[in-house]
Amino acid sequence: MSELLIQQEKYLEAGIHIGTKIKTPDMNPFIYKARQDRLYVLDLKKVDERIRVATKFISHYKPEEILIVASRLYASSSAKKFCEAVGCRVVEGRFVPGILTNPAREDFSEPKLLFISDPKNERQAVKEANSMGIPVIALCDTDNSTKFIDWIIPCNNKGRKSLALIFYLLAREIARIRGEIPEGEEFKLKPEDFEGMSEEQETSA
Repeated sequence: MSELLIQQEKYLEAGIHIGTKIKTPDMNPFIYKARQDRLYVLDLKKVDERIRVATKFISHYKPEEILIVASRLYASSSAKKFCEAVGCRVVEGRFVPGILTNPAREDFSEPKLLFISDPKNERQAVKEANSMGIPVIALCDTDNSTKFIDWIIPCNNKGRKSLALIFYLLAREIARIRGEIPEGEEFKLKPEDFEGMSEEQETSA
């Protein structure tokens, strides 16, 4: 077995492989098994392989050509940190119709690559990217439809630790490809840096 991007225990601790109780036909190829509690479990090797390919794909684009859409709280914290590390832009919260299609909008954007964190919540962004011919990379859970998605990263796209670890790995591998990590040195950021605040911390802040 080829080496994983990070120790298997780290993947398991973050729950990156824990899906939902719903399985769509689109996500069937990435599912390893169903647990006794009926939660579907994703194949870790496939998760790892897909993150690797995604980093190569993203690295073909200049940072300013990449737009990330992160509608959920946890995804937006992780995506924001990723954008700081990589230099791309993020749309947090609700994706307003017309961002990719209406040049009259102040927030109009013409990315060459769209990265979304949940196809269910960010359906509008996917639809607009498709109509504009923009390729889409998406974090997809077991319950997601993958219509109009060009590259699927199967994962738990709802958990704070899972999202933080995915965005950490993507940022680290992109930095490696770009030659930003000197030989023999470690990536300066840690997975925890991508976690942001929990909902409890947000409300008490």
